[in-house]
Amino acid sequence: MSSELGTLGCMALNAQEAKMAHPRMAAGALFFDAAGRVLMVEHTYKDYWEIPGGYVETGESPLHAAVREVQEELGIKPPIGRLLAVDWAPNEAEGDKVLYLFDGGQLSQEHLAGIALQADELKSFAFLFSEQITERTIPRLARRILAAAEAKSESAPVYLEHGQRPESRAA
Repeated sequence: MSSELGTLGCMALNAQEAKMAHPRMAAGALFFDAAGRVLMVEHTYKDYWEIPGGYVETGESPLHAAVREVQEELGIKPPIGRLLAVDWAPNEAEGDKVLYLFDGGQLSQEHLAGIALQADELKSFAFLFSEQITERTIPRLARRILAAAEAKSESAPVYLEHGQRPESRAA
């Protein structure tokens, strides 16, 4: 009987765990220039532009992932500031995803001069105005970037779903 309870206990735990979300997480940083434009990168393997960033590895915090990805992709290690946005953005190909955008601030001349693109992943980078971001990337990413850039002037990060503020608020 005790072995049955043990088995049932495990089954209940596994059934409960089966209901829990196990989202992929990604993190990136928004860097700005003096004109308020956002730094974006052109990947060798995508047909749209992105911000510096990537997937969070096992045991890694989103902030540390953003720092690591910026260093890997751009070859620089500028200070990464506060959280600007969290976006729940699942998609059919990858399932549940939670994305974190941090404030990279305005890059110093030293950091700009030190940018060395990760050659096997990146072709180029540019600082883009809002309209250009919308033209060069996919809609949900453009919404996420623009909402995060707007949150930079606010005192709290913005919560998004598919790059947009949810229409209803939790009770």
